[in-house]
Amino acid sequence: MGSINIKPMGTRVLIEPLVAEEKTTGGIIIPDSAKEKPQNGKVVAIGAGTKDEPMEVKVGDTVLYGKYAGTEIQYKSKDYIILSQNEILAIL
Repeated sequence: MGSINIKPMGTRVLIEPLVAEEKTTGGIIIPDSAKEKPQNGKVVAIGAGTKDEPMEVKVGDTVLYGKYAGTEIQYKSKDYIILSQNEILAIL
């Protein structure tokens, strides 16, 4: 992964979603239309935080977030999600 030129503001976090499973454990291939939206990803950039809310995640953490959390963006043909730190459910 190369360096990314996006710097989130405040307590926002930029996440690269992990790829959805292509097959079930039984070996059945899942079509694109039936794949669930990934709910975990890798933190690639973080904001500076605020005096009242310091950043608890760091670049490289794998996190779990809500299914409809954040805003999906595309940068250099890669998909990312930018969301507030308080929308992160857990660090895995």
